[in-house]
Formats: sequence, C-alpha cells, structure tokens
Amino acid sequence: MAEVIPFIVAANDPALTSEMVAFPGNAGNINAYLSRPKSGGKLGTVIVIHENRGLVDHIQDVARRFAKDGFAALAVDLLSRPGGTGQYKTPEEAIAAIGKLAKSGVEEDLHSAVAYLKKQNFFNGKIGVVGYCWGGGQSLNFATKCRDLNAAVVYYGRNPDPLDSVQNIPCPVLGNYGADDPNIMPGVEPLKAALTKCGKGFDIKVYPGAKHAFNNNTNADRYHPEAAKDAWSRTANFFKKNLSA
Repeated sequence: MAEVIPFIVAANDPALTSEMVAFPGNAGNINAYLSRPKSGGKLGTVIVIHENRGLVDHIQDVARRFAKDGFAALAVDLLSRPGGTGQYKTPEEAIAAIGKLAKSGVEEDLHSAVAYLKKQNFFNGKIGVVGYCWGGGQSLNFATKCRDLNAAVVYYGRNPDPLDSVQNIPCPVLGNYGADDPNIMPGVEPLKAALTKCGKGFDIKVYPGAKHAFNNNTNADRYHPEAAKDAWSRTANFFKKNLSA
C-alpha cells in the first residue's frame, strides 16, 4: 500500500496565487479554484476536471501542481449547479450527486469556463483540458465538443459515446491508464483504433500494476507513485508543447 501524501504543493505556496473564483454559467454562477504563478505574464491555461467526488482538496492541489509547472489552472466545480461540492458531508453523497448531473449541463459549464479564461489578462490564447476518473471521461467528451482546445488529457476515463465523435476532436490527445483497471481498460484499444481511423494525433500509455485513480496521492489503496510521477511528467510536457504561445 502506497504512502498517503495529503498535498504535493502547499495551499499557501508563496510562488502562486490560488483562490476560489466564480463566473457566470447558463444555470447560474459556477465555482472554481484558480491557481497560477505570481510571476505573471501570459500563460497557457489548463481546465482541470475532478473525479466523481467533486472539487475536493486533492483536485485543488492538482491545480496548484500545474501552476508550479508554469500554467494557469482552473479546477471547475461541476457540482455548482446543485449547490457546490462543499455541501456534501460524505464522498458517497457527492458521488450520488455527480451521477445525477446531465451531460449537457456539464458541457455547458465547461464551455463557460473557456469563456471565462478567454477574458483573463494572463490568457495566452491556448487552452488545454485534463480530467481524472469521471473527469477523464468528461475531458475526452468535452474535446469532441469544443473547437477552442489545443490539448486534451484523459486519466483513466470512459470513452465518448458515440465513440466516432472523436472525429470532432480539434487537438492532440494524451491518455494515461492503469492496466489493473477492469472497468476502463476494455475501452482503450477501441479508443486508439477510433483516433487512428480519424487521423487524430494521440499518445496513450498503460501502466502495468497501476489501478484506477493511480494518480490520487490521497488514496492509499489506489496511488501508484511511479506511474503517477511518469504520467505527470508526460502530461506537463504535453501541455508545455501544445499550450505555449
């Protein structure tokens, strides 16, 4: 069992500006956690999509990690419509609420996040998206719906439905999967085949011995330090390549 690491980047890291923000959406304000380097300048931006437990501390930490790597990262609370992640007392309550979200509403709120980022003075004109678990599926789905994306990353998420919608993806795709993930792995080869058929650029890696949610350093049963480190390096380099002005 891996060691639990509560935070990889401290919430008060002095090199970062990290704060909760709100921006307008089709169904009211959307809450999000925004982290970026204090050094300023124009930055590539990354939309971070949470797991099925909502915008928890771990996902805020993930946003700060991207900020430490030189990006502006916006972790969107996709439970904003029913009142926000903070209202749920247990992970099980948040999971149940995630299960009730309409696909169309999630897509709308992510489009609103893109519109918000475009108005920020740090925006360099390039946007990427990354999602984990439930968010991984949302990341890949959103890439089929948003022409503004310059990069899309999926961590062990489900494929878009229908799969041939990947023909609409406007950007290169990076995938990180755990071999010991029986619910997700059956979709990996079909995804690769569909992306190849549509002529899309992609880089998909499967990590032997890694389970679903292997990147989550707060989950001792799932965290796989070696796979997480390598997948992070791949993801950060992918964004640096595709989100530089």
